[in-house]
Amino acid sequence: MAGETIIAVVGNLTADPELRSTKNGRSVAGFTIASTPRTFDRQSQQWVDGDALFLRCSAWGDLAEHCANSLVKGMRVVAQGRLTQHSWEDEQHQKRSSVELQVDEIGPSLRYATAQVAKSQRGTAGAYGNPSSAPAGYTGGAAASGAPLPPSDPWGSASDSSSSFGDFGKPESEPDF
Repeated sequence: MAGETIIAVVGNLTADPELRSTKNGRSVAGFTIASTPRTFDRQSQQWVDGDALFLRCSAWGDLAEHCANSLVKGMRVVAQGRLTQHSWEDEQHQKRSSVELQVDEIGPSLRYATAQVAKSQRGTAGAYGNPSSAPAGYTGGAAASGAPLPPSDPWGSASDSSSSFGDFGKPESEPDF
């Protein structure tokens, strides 16, 4: 939507995501990302932490459930989403406001860690996220998990003398791969 403030933030989760459901049964996960800038102080020859930004975040629907099942306290994440501001009046009739990140995309940061990704069974994002639109023989990344590849995959089985890509100009001495 036009006029939205889209940002990306890198930081650590201050607690495990809290998964709740609305009255209509829609899932929502709430969590906080702490992002602390670091600068190198040439005088002391040390890294110095700046003031931390604690950004409250929420994720909705399948993303909320994925966050609750995948993310834990202390994990370094990269999140992208839309900033939203909420205003209200407290019991003392003081005007209050807060800013929150409505998360559209989130994942672990791979700068200091590794991760293994498993495809969700539910989703709507093309062949990768929607099994009903996947091409025949698509396994959703089974090769990475150690499961055998489907026989229709030309990369997953031993290559014979012909391939579906043809042998255009292939020298006899070139090994099959």
